[in-house]
Amino acid sequence: MPSQQVWNTKDGATYTTSNGAPVAEPYAAQRVGFNGPLLLQDFHHIDLLAHFDRERIPERVVHAKGAGAHGYFEVTHDITDLTSAALFKKVGTKARSTVRFSTVGGESGSADTARDPRGFAIKIRTEEGNWDWVFNNTPVFFLRDPAKFPHFIHTQKRDPQTHLKDPDMFWDYLSQNPESVHQVLILFSDRGTPDGYHNMHGYSGHTFKFVNAEGKYHYVQIHLRKDGGFKTLDNATAGKLAGENPEYGIQTLVEAIESKNFPSWTVYVQTMTPEQAEKFRYNILDLTKIWPHKEFPLRPIGKFVLDEIPQNYFAEVEQAAFAPSHLVPGVEPSTDPVLQSRLFSYPDTHRHRLGVNYQQLPVNAPVVPVSNFQRDGPAAYNNQGPRPNYQSSISPLTYKKKAYEDAKHEKFIGNASYELSFITELDFEQPRALWQKVFDDTQKAHFVSNIAGHIGGVKSKEILARQLSVFAAVDQDLSDRIAKAVGHPTVAPLKVAPASEAIAFRTNTQ
Repeated sequence: MPSQQVWNTKDGATYTTSNGAPVAEPYAAQRVGFNGPLLLQDFHHIDLLAHFDRERIPERVVHAKGAGAHGYFEVTHDITDLTSAALFKKVGTKARSTVRFSTVGGESGSADTARDPRGFAIKIRTEEGNWDWVFNNTPVFFLRDPAKFPHFIHTQKRDPQTHLKDPDMFWDYLSQNPESVHQVLILFSDRGTPDGYHNMHGYSGHTFKFVNAEGKYHYVQIHLRKDGGFKTLDNATAGKLAGENPEYGIQTLVEAIESKNFPSWTVYVQTMTPEQAEKFRYNILDLTKIWPHKEFPLRPIGKFVLDEIPQNYFAEVEQAAFAPSHLVPGVEPSTDPVLQSRLFSYPDTHRHRLGVNYQQLPVNAPVVPVSNFQRDGPAAYNNQGPRPNYQSSISPLTYKKKAYEDAKHEKFIGNASYELSFITELDFEQPRALWQKVFDDTQKAHFVSNIAGHIGGVKSKEILARQLSVFAAVDQDLSDRIAKAVGHPTVAPLKVAPASEAIAFRTNTQ
């Protein structure tokens, strides 16, 4: 990353062609005579047009609109009992990092204040390679079955015929997939519109594994808690800003760093042993559930600070490529099926957007040497010189993955994965607690107003009634208040299997 410089100052450079030849007049074009046709020999002009025609790369299918900055992660507590990752060998270790915040559903020109989850992706440059945290600002998500993800995203975007955002598409999917209701309650509360990208928390959502030097592992979830607390916008303010300053999130992030009010987060982990996982009421592989803090308290591990604005947005943010599969020794994925799907999907989209050598771009390149058998392809900046591209004289670092899972826990994990395919009362317990115990009267009123303002645009009475039945399964009063707001009759709760069925199936490991 380049050092901080004063913006918009002349650097004394001589204007050149792309091959470095000086050009006396940047706007000149060679012609036949004074008014004749342009000459094919004018490399500068033709190269300028040809590059201009190709200067856009595909925008991200999701998380297209974003903002980014550089900073560092600092280890503040000893967690060598949890993981053998070299980053945590010593308290006080700092690793330079890059972050990209984003909205999820909108295009690259959409408003920063849209009601939408936010991406919170961090690339930590460690001595064992890059470790990417590809998180969100909400601890849960809309789904737990990766097969649903492309369909879900399609329904949140534009109608293929009208090219309009369609409330019927939006709610048709959600009402048919009730496991989404936990995220819906968060999204349509005031938490659904953060006040700037740098005033929100970040969550892994997924369960990962930390493995220590002895091969013992813990399931973990990672939390970034914004120092000073998160800030949100009410619906009216967010809507006003969307029209007046759609780049509000980018602007306030830049201004905070410029004024040296560096945004910072305290980083925590929740931990769970395999034995605790088998006794836990909820499924540790379920992306629609949280781990209660009373049972699994937050343990501090580090601090994350943003202190540098990128010198070039495209090079350092648009080309930044984050993937949950970018891990380091001592950290492993769980068998969460959505996480497993993302392990493939993220690098695959980077190869499409940036090319097969995306890891060689400066913003993505690790600070440690890369030594492997990958060669060639477009834009091979570091092709590893004369080193053989096959198993020869290279002696790669041997990392032995310890065998630590016994057959009993493997059976538990298999049952837990299958359990995610059906809906039970467990899917409504946490949303119910959010509505009944977390939201105060004002927050409840805002939620009902926010939902009514969106779901009121649904034309299909079947879809509307179905979604109201999902809300009724959370809390009848919640559903009735929304129904009254949109002029719909009261709807009975959705009928689902009891919680005991899911728990019994998951824990039957004999």
